Amino acid sequence: MTGVALSFPSGRYHATPWARHVNEGVPEWPPSPWRLLRALIATWKRKLSDRLTQSQVEALLRELTAPPLFVLPPASTGHTRHYMPWFKKGPDDRTMVFDTFVVVPRESELFVLWPDVSLQPEKHDQLALLLRHLNFFGRAEAWCFARLLADEEAKEKARHINCRPLEGKITDSNGEVVRILCANPESAFSNEHTPKDKKERPLYDPDWHLCMETLALHKERWSDPPGSRWIRYERSRECFKVDPTQRRCLPSRRRPERDFQIARFILDSTVLPLVTETLPVAEAARRTLMGIYGRLSPRTENSGSRSPIFSGKNEESQPLRGHGHAYYLPTDEDNDGRLDHLTVVAADGFDSRELKALDCLRELKSRERDASGHPLRVLLLGLGRLGDYQTGPLGSSATWISSTPFIASRHLKKRGTKRDPEEVWHSPVAFLSTVLREELARFIERRPDLGALRVDSIKIEPDTDDRGVFRVGPRRWRPIQFKRYRQKRGDDGGSRPAGAFRLVFPRPVRGPICLGHSSHFGLGLFIPEDVFKCNSLTAEVS
Repeated sequence: MTGVALSFPSGRYHATPWARHVNEGVPEWPPSPWRLLRALIATWKRKLSDRLTQSQVEALLRELTAPPLFVLPPASTGHTRHYMPWFKKGPDDRTMVFDTFVVVPRESELFVLWPDVSLQPEKHDQLALLLRHLNFFGRAEAWCFARLLADEEAKEKARHINCRPLEGKITDSNGEVVRILCANPESAFSNEHTPKDKKERPLYDPDWHLCMETLALHKERWSDPPGSRWIRYERSRECFKVDPTQRRCLPSRRRPERDFQIARFILDSTVLPLVTETLPVAEAARRTLMGIYGRLSPRTENSGSRSPIFSGKNEESQPLRGHGHAYYLPTDEDNDGRLDHLTVVAADGFDSRELKALDCLRELKSRERDASGHPLRVLLLGLGRLGDYQTGPLGSSATWISSTPFIASRHLKKRGTKRDPEEVWHSPVAFLSTVLREELARFIERRPDLGALRVDSIKIEPDTDDRGVFRVGPRRWRPIQFKRYRQKRGDDGGSRPAGAFRLVFPRPVRGPICLGHSSHFGLGLFIPEDVFKCNSLTAEVS
């Protein structure tokens, strides 16, 4: 089974169905598969034409021409009215134009499923790459995040299908019939009707019916696009129903004290730090935020100027129990080997003063940066809760792969009642695997959503090369290349065993997953397999 998840961070999906005028006020719902294929082609041509060939894309899209099934989220409709000049009436005209859209919760996802399509690994990676670069779907206002579902998640979502082709069946009393434009596998990639210039050269690249522009189709008076077909789907009659009782029960506009748990930043500099600089960048973020918080805090006898969330310590300077305080996670999300994003995650949430400090963060200060003359600036992209973001280390997957070295959280024990078995004494891989399993057990304990998960059901596989050397991340760094000593007295992170692993859970698990020594500073970070494969593909091309 193949599945795609689409989410709309603006809470709106803007699209008008084929053969309907925009002023009819009819939105397209569900999104047509014809539109999805065209969006993937546009993404390929604009962003990935140097990485994927036409034959690869055609072979992939042919697999997706079968009519899919949909899991539609709760939705309603809305519109805005615009008074715009019409060229036929002159610049002084103010013709009214409707902009109709579907309103969906920002945190919800729409799922497109092909139950009978099983992609080969190469095509699976290509589709995941295309989806990661798809940032709008429909009109340009319909911002979009897209991701490829793992097999287990796709099968779980298939139990909630609420829009499917009729296939000659009679709809029930709770359903209604809608016509959805789909690709015709026999003619969508043909070119019998694509326009040519005077020398009979194709005007489109690739020369497919799928690529014909709407204006050209209207000019040629096509009632339906060549290469397409209409499929009758059944959807719920109440797919746009708004429950008025829910509105009366909405909470106050004022947000709870610690409603936000995630802050996402983008990094900017003439020379961005390498991925191997993850630890120093994370330490600089913590140090800078603590300084901003201290300057914002009133210094009184009864209130301290240190944030427990940012520092990880209480008023007596003792380390906090649990891991609800901040993780500082620098990441490389454009796959060039340099850090370009920073995610600050705190399961216990940020209070109003901490949010103000996050908003005031503009630059990460360090001696190295000052000496280099290339300041490392940051820009706040957004705030959210756990589960709001699906990018980088915040995604969901059943398989997670090391993005930075996992460092043992303890040393080898050869004595005492809790000594390690002798078979791990002379095997760093076996010892690290043992410690990692201990870390996973603690990780499950502090995650309520993983309460039913057993630690022995998780597969731990070393990520090594042909010579048995640990390799980290898509660019296959060695752990020794990473800076592993913190800037505090007595830290021994660089002398501890370090490695890279693949974690296979029995079901998809939400991130972030950051384990081991210095995990609050970006070491021991794991990323979803889909992200890892896409990054690896990009790294190989570059």
